[in-house]
Amino acid sequence: MLLAWLAVVAGLALLVWSADKFVEGASVTAQYAGMSPLLIGMVIIGFGTSAPEMVVSAIASLQGNPSLALGNAYGSNITNIGLVIGLVAIIAPIRVQSRILTKELPLLLAVTVLGGYQLIDGSLSRLDAFILLLVFFGIMGWSILQGRQKPADSLKAGYLKEIDSHPMTLTRAITWLLIGLVLLVISSRLLVWGAVIIAQGFGVSDLIIGLTVVAIGTSLPELASSLVAIRKNEHELALGNVLGSGLFNTLAVVGIAAGIHPLTVDPEVLYRDWVVMAALTVVLLILGIGWRGRQGRINRIEGGALLIAYFGYTGYLVSLVLS
Repeated sequence: MLLAWLAVVAGLALLVWSADKFVEGASVTAQYAGMSPLLIGMVIIGFGTSAPEMVVSAIASLQGNPSLALGNAYGSNITNIGLVIGLVAIIAPIRVQSRILTKELPLLLAVTVLGGYQLIDGSLSRLDAFILLLVFFGIMGWSILQGRQKPADSLKAGYLKEIDSHPMTLTRAITWLLIGLVLLVISSRLLVWGAVIIAQGFGVSDLIIGLTVVAIGTSLPELASSLVAIRKNEHELALGNVLGSGLFNTLAVVGIAAGIHPLTVDPEVLYRDWVVMAALTVVLLILGIGWRGRQGRINRIEGGALLIAYFGYTGYLVSLVLS
């Protein structure tokens, strides 16, 4: 059991480091290829911060643990909204000025509803996976089109600063891209192995482990990048990272996992975990877009409420394990 815990800790640490290097390498490589800063931020950085969830879920499905994959995806969304956005808003309130973010917020809610609809029959089939991936690529195409049509945006300026903060040669960028990708796979395999052993040792379901330990671990890149963003006074980047990650998790991560290994979904996933994820998404939508003439803004009190909701949910899951 000790070896399994060491594998989880080492896997998480290596996962966060390799994801960071992968994002750096991919961003600079895309810049050399002529991609705009906005597209690099929305597509490359969005993919990079969700790379841990993607690789971990894919490996979990390949090894016959699809519930761990689903728990990782949904748990990461809950962690990103409740923990990451909540913590960021407490440190520095987030003012939403980007037109792109105000369009992605309803989009995230829509794909969350789609995910819940697919859970009603208690399973995720390969057809469900195909639909999720089809919607995912459609959204990516829409994002690219939006980025080209409306290049002047507050989010673009933030991404430009972020990309310029990592100057390097093309050769070095490609090297870090490849090293980061390889280490992502290795660290993910290590993490999944350790998590499964721990779950079996304590008699805990793969789903609960995915919703808690693995979800928190794979959300560390979003937390790290968001804390860096607010330190640079680029608050919208934090929200942009979470929205991009949420779309990737709900569509691509779940789609890849179910495509590899269709799974039977326990009823509590829909009535407990999905409901929490959907409720947090609705709250984020209301706060981000604003209402009754109020500009979209997440203040410290609202951030604290998100944190309380997150810890309340996580505490409930822990109580299930201890009972």
